[in-house]
Amino acid sequence: MKEKVIVFGKGFLGTKISEELGYRLVGRDELDPTIFLSLEKYLDSEKPDVVINAIAKTGKPNVDWCEDNRGITLESNVLVPSNLGKACAERGIFFVHLGSGCMYNGDNGGKGFSEEDESNFYGPQFYAITKIMAEKVLKGYPGLILRPRMPIDEKPHPRNLITKLVGYDSVIDEQNSMTTVPHMIDALRKLIERRAVGIYNLVNPGTISATEIMQMYKKIVDSSHSFKTFSLKGLDAITKAKRSNCYLNTDKLRREKIILPEIHDAVRDCLVKYAENRI
Repeated sequence: MKEKVIVFGKGFLGTKISEELGYRLVGRDELDPTIFLSLEKYLDSEKPDVVINAIAKTGKPNVDWCEDNRGITLESNVLVPSNLGKACAERGIFFVHLGSGCMYNGDNGGKGFSEEDESNFYGPQFYAITKIMAEKVLKGYPGLILRPRMPIDEKPHPRNLITKLVGYDSVIDEQNSMTTVPHMIDALRKLIERRAVGIYNLVNPGTISATEIMQMYKKIVDSSHSFKTFSLKGLDAITKAKRSNCYLNTDKLRREKIILPEIHDAVRDCLVKYAENRI
């Protein structure tokens, strides 16, 4: 019998997961997960086998928004996953939380940050603080915590990193771990089927920069596109919150025999389809 899976959160990733895997999508128009009693009643009524939390405030147009809206950011990024984690644990429901890899800065001496490394990015950005806090709370419950970064998709969308970068006059040339959404969703499905627990860096192997992506965009999608490159110092000077630039190690996923394509190859594939989908 097919499992009943509920995805909480009608944002970019929640909607993509629901559409691609056929999972039921629930938004706050149906249930407010900040109210624990209502959440309990809902889960007791629906009796899902798996719950995926894709609720998060990342800020519009970017994480600087979170600096000025700390209350609602804290509520969505810490209270909601805490409520879901507790309610699911009490009912034996397998719980999956979409966290974030933006809790580190640097490349950890070239080896990347593993799932066991403590965050070194607690302080310069409130969004990162909330995602770190949520992880610490959820470690007390059985479940699966996934860490995607800078999601890249095949279709234009305001939350797709490609679409974001196209809208900027200038981009930085810093190497980062990133996640291509189609491959992320396939990995998510496999991890749920295996009932994997613990934390996983859900990024493609290797690193890439925004500059490289836009250079590829010019070749594959739009040769007339123009952009400039500026320094990380220049970015820090015009943003309220410092940005995370980091390399995440993917050895744990590889040990599970879940191999995402190398990030340059994966981005190239997404751009080819992006060109088709934007018409």
